[in-house]
Amino acid sequence: MAKDRVPEITPPADSVSVAQFGKRAQLAYTLTRSPGPLKQALADRNVALLHAHFGPEAVYVTPLAKALGVPLVTTLHGFDVSVAKSQLVASRKPSWINYVTWRDDLFTHGRVFVAVSEHVRRRAIEWGYPADRVVVLPIGVDVDVIQPAPVPETPRILHIARLVEKKGTADLLRAFADVCRAVPGAELAIVGQGPLRESLEASAAELGIAGAVRFLGARPHAETLQWLSHSRVVCVPSVTAPNGDQEGLVTVLMEAGAAGVPLVATDHGAAHEAVTEGVNGFLVPEHDPAALADRLIALLRDPAMGERFGKAGREMVLHRFNLRRQTDKLEALYRTLL
Repeated sequence: MAKDRVPEITPPADSVSVAQFGKRAQLAYTLTRSPGPLKQALADRNVALLHAHFGPEAVYVTPLAKALGVPLVTTLHGFDVSVAKSQLVASRKPSWINYVTWRDDLFTHGRVFVAVSEHVRRRAIEWGYPADRVVVLPIGVDVDVIQPAPVPETPRILHIARLVEKKGTADLLRAFADVCRAVPGAELAIVGQGPLRESLEASAAELGIAGAVRFLGARPHAETLQWLSHSRVVCVPSVTAPNGDQEGLVTVLMEAGAAGVPLVATDHGAAHEAVTEGVNGFLVPEHDPAALADRLIALLRDPAMGERFGKAGREMVLHRFNLRRQTDKLEALYRTLL
């Protein structure tokens, strides 16, 4: 279920969106949270439980859950509990304003709030979510699909991110300028698209590293995993955005671990829950390109250390972020509510 039309999914899945009922229904839903024809559409499907991802979406689903008389589960990912309420209202986005305005309705009627990390749970409670109904359950990654590969010959760094400020790509480019001087043949591959791409490409040119940086844009997941297997280190240099927006538990941290690729990340959000300093990667302060460069250089120069870190990362993911296990836990949670 969604507000906008749902793209075709392989294998096919039953889906329903507000948009399919016309612009009037979509506008009413956006402005007033009115479930409109969604109520009957889901009742016809005998829906027994609703699960919303992100707090704002859950606020919209709350009236529908009440109308259907079914429990509502909400997964909180990070931005929804780190951005200040005043900043959300100042955005003038109807969905964010409604999130702040109707949050108590969600807090009252939401049955369980799933935080993707301990960090997100703490921030959720600070934001106002009821502590007794906030549980930690990382989403996990498919460790059967993502498998380790031999350490590649090319000293390549991989950065997977939407090109927005909180991803820290600008800091990575400054760090990579130092890496290029220290590691002959070093490459930086950036998978992702976003509003900052043009300015980041200009920055790479100004730093004299444009020839060693590949802006690949958004790529299919299978192709992204191929880049992961052909990289010596994954860099996740996230920073806190001016409005307070922070990451939850970034999926690429877990995917890199599953692939046996060491990590260099900033000590931001929940990164320390997936990166153990000196075991499967390194953590550096936010906005510290020099420290970032130092750790990247260390791993690129020492493939044996990278291999050791990669094996430790794989073990961590197998035990803590295995998608099959995490899915079993989520299904068990559903059963307790039904």
